[in-house]
Amino acid sequence: MEPTFRHIDTKAVHAGEPEPRWSGAVAMPIFQTAMFETRVDGDADYHDLRYIRLNNTPNHVVLGKKLAALENAEAALVASSGMAAITTALLTVLKTGDHLLIQDCTYGGTHSFVTHEFARYGMSYDVIDGADPESWKAKLKPTTRAIYVEAIANPVMSVSDLAAAVDFAREHGLVSMIDNTFTSPVNFRPAEWGFDLSLHSCTKYMNGHNDIVAGAVIGRAELVERIRQNLNHLGGSLDPHACYLLHRGMKTLALRVRHQNVSALAIARFLEEHRAVAAVNYPGLIANPHHERAAEFFDGFGGMLSFDLQGGAAAADRMFQRIKLPVIAPSLGGVDSLMTIPARTSHRLLTPDERARIGISDGLVRMSVGIEATDDLIEDLRSALED
Repeated sequence: MEPTFRHIDTKAVHAGEPEPRWSGAVAMPIFQTAMFETRVDGDADYHDLRYIRLNNTPNHVVLGKKLAALENAEAALVASSGMAAITTALLTVLKTGDHLLIQDCTYGGTHSFVTHEFARYGMSYDVIDGADPESWKAKLKPTTRAIYVEAIANPVMSVSDLAAAVDFAREHGLVSMIDNTFTSPVNFRPAEWGFDLSLHSCTKYMNGHNDIVAGAVIGRAELVERIRQNLNHLGGSLDPHACYLLHRGMKTLALRVRHQNVSALAIARFLEEHRAVAAVNYPGLIANPHHERAAEFFDGFGGMLSFDLQGGAAAADRMFQRIKLPVIAPSLGGVDSLMTIPARTSHRLLTPDERARIGISDGLVRMSVGIEATDDLIEDLRSALED
């Protein structure tokens, strides 16, 4: 019987670990073998063969158990990237002729896949305002099969009505899907609110060290198993060494995210009062229009924020030339603070009109707060924003 732990700090370290430990090893070994000796009868299922591409090696199994425990969900699997997890989940839940409701501001890769690739599969979609549940029914079709939201929208940090998304899915027989990357299980556990599937880019907070690319699908066991079998066919498996690094990174998840929660809030408050800053997007700010909703759903407001400067893109470029601690690079959720301009990186494939419609200006700066001392980050920003 699997042991149970009350606190996520303990789960991050101990949940899913092999019992007994492999040859007594305290750290999970890397099983650098493509296949395993298999002696089964003719009735065995193909997907139960032990093989890296089938996502069922010891490294994969331990991660699945730990991820499920962190979100108090039934099951989980890992994939070769966040987009492998997202696309495989969508292609499992939907088929030719099906329709998806998706919130209006999503990660650029997700947006591009839905808007550019769905038609090739004979699937359709409608964009919904995640904060206006009353408007969703008007876009519902007889072929609608799922609703897709993000816990905190990238990069404008808006928060959809997540409880309404679950209720709407149940009322209309839809699969409820959420990208939980920005909050991580420390701040939000979708299964506790009734979501069917939670998706992650584990490249970000789960691993936390900016050194691998990985993804995860967490949720109802029957759906996760269907997605795993599809993932087996599509080939998006995570290699053993990346599994090891993700496993190791997850051990410090709670420590990292709690610090990032506190630090990001302090930085957002500093930026909110700075004369060079036109607007700050962070749900932890009381003035933020999504603050009350975020406080209802989340245990913390996360380590991500974005802001516009008074001088637009030119001012952002000038700040980037002066800033010293944050690295100017895409991605997020690691120990190093990172800065990027989404219009040039994660959301570059959106048209200027599409970006403007969801609040992404050409000079919007997105900051992923790392684990550096908060005072040092604030002083660095203060210096970079000087006239």
